[in-house]
Amino acid sequence: MMDDDVLDAYSRVVSGVAEMLIPRVASLRITGRRGDSSGSAVVLTGDGHLLTNAHVVGDGTTATAEFADGTTAQARVAGVDRLSDLAVLRADRAIPDPPEYGDADRLKVGNLVVAVGNPLGLAGSVTAGVVSALGRSLPVRSGSASRIIEDVIQTDAALNPGNSGGALADGNGRVIGINTAVAGIGLGLAVPMNPTTRRIIYSLLHDGRVRRAYLGLATTPAPLRPQLAERFDQRRALRVVEVIPDSPAADAGLRAGDLVLAVDGTPLRDAQSLQRQLFSDAIGRRTEITAIRNDALVDVIAVPTELSD
Repeated sequence: MMDDDVLDAYSRVVSGVAEMLIPRVASLRITGRRGDSSGSAVVLTGDGHLLTNAHVVGDGTTATAEFADGTTAQARVAGVDRLSDLAVLRADRAIPDPPEYGDADRLKVGNLVVAVGNPLGLAGSVTAGVVSALGRSLPVRSGSASRIIEDVIQTDAALNPGNSGGALADGNGRVIGINTAVAGIGLGLAVPMNPTTRRIIYSLLHDGRVRRAYLGLATTPAPLRPQLAERFDQRRALRVVEVIPDSPAADAGLRAGDLVLAVDGTPLRDAQSLQRQLFSDAIGRRTEITAIRNDALVDVIAVPTELSD
């Protein structure tokens, strides 16, 4: 049995995180063309921005945000990025100060996490658990475009409909993820807060959208054989599963089965490492792609176009 002191310490951590975050997580009701929907949102900035999921916003443009202290604000959708399942709203009046945001890249399996949201319309609900796994993938689509959200956090903290858009925090009360999906009984997923998502959020705040470069590759992480790993000082690469016809990747000569090692000299070890290279500054720029084909090194030049829905 757990020692009472351990249980007391656990309770103090969870209640401390709850005390910090409940005032900063709003119950969100979105008005859209297909009717109203609900979810949660976390205060993002001190000047009235809120962060939630793109799928919570749906096709809506306005929302009502209600906080635990009774504060109610009308909010407009300021930016949506369906390929990261993130959205930013701007409230029409003063709202609580934002929480501290952390870095999910520092998480370890087994770390304590606390989820705060409004599941099933029950405002200010708190559940706790651990990081069950890291590096999960969540496929998302927007029109004809598809993307994999990499490094998704898996947790056993109970999540239910309405938790989406709420906060997943570490034991210090730092928001390290935005709850995005209930994948099954006892299984929840959250979009991580890390350098890539911070760049996406910055674009949503300043431009209302995220411009991305398009290569036309479908890839999956793959280990390199020991001889290749030693030769290139790299254990993993991205195996090309599909090359879209008439895409920049096809024009460059990449083929299904190629193992992509690097883009512009930056090693690729997972899908997110490629996606980090494909923001707006890569559009129209000559991009060197290093790959292995039949154990031989192949360098090609691709010119990414702008990704459109």
